[in-house]
Amino acid sequence: MEENMDESQSQKGCKECCERCVGSLPWASLIATILLYMGVALFCGCGHEALSGTVTILQNYFEVIRAPGDTLDVFTIIDILKYIIYGLAAGFFVFGVLLLVEGFFTTGAIRDLYGEFKITACGRCLTAFLMFLAYLFFLVWLGVTAFTSLPVFMYFNVWSMCQNTSSVEGTNLCLDLRQFGAVTIAEERKLCTQSEKFVKMCESNELDLTFHLFVCALAGAGAAVIAMVHFLMALAANWGYLKDASRMQKYEDIKSKEEQELHDIHSTRSKERLNAYT
Repeated sequence: MEENMDESQSQKGCKECCERCVGSLPWASLIATILLYMGVALFCGCGHEALSGTVTILQNYFEVIRAPGDTLDVFTIIDILKYIIYGLAAGFFVFGVLLLVEGFFTTGAIRDLYGEFKITACGRCLTAFLMFLAYLFFLVWLGVTAFTSLPVFMYFNVWSMCQNTSSVEGTNLCLDLRQFGAVTIAEERKLCTQSEKFVKMCESNELDLTFHLFVCALAGAGAAVIAMVHFLMALAANWGYLKDASRMQKYEDIKSKEEQELHDIHSTRSKERLNAYT
């Protein structure tokens, strides 16, 4: 009988511990962090490979040559975009960790309401600063999403030309890189639908793969935007909860001081009455 009671108590204790651990997790920040990491990883990985595929297409089919020296050409711009991708991957990994840690501290402070670090003025300033950063990065990812849609639109046009030229005979459409700003106006890099290189480009896996990689990068940027919106919602809710918790803590402090003063006054009067009787 005693063994059964001990087993039931141990099971009950494990259950309460699990419920306490699960209940103390900042689920909103945790979901937003996972979504942010997935979006950033998808954007950075697919974007990097799509840029590499773009370089291969320009060199193999459009015969674009890298300019000598430090001349700013399309290949230099692609290299700069790759370094930006590296910075985004590293920076948002750290930013996601900071927001997740802030969510853990805030959740504990809201549940305990006993003068935790997050209820202090410094903690509330930290939450406000992270909220400002989240809003700023939300605008950044909106710009990244809009910028990523441009190569998707360009590659979609090229892919549509490849699909239409096989069904419509006698058409001779040309792709001019000067229209996309990839080369200078003085250079002429055209690729017409009736040329052999255009047919090879359409039949190769490089065009299709690069197009779908840019689509995945666009989806990753959109996921990052949604993650930043989740973070803004969580931070705004935490700010409101922390503000109310701070006010409640001040009220409890004032109430305890008043009760202590009343207790001191009552004890003093009791001593005076006792002295008067004696």
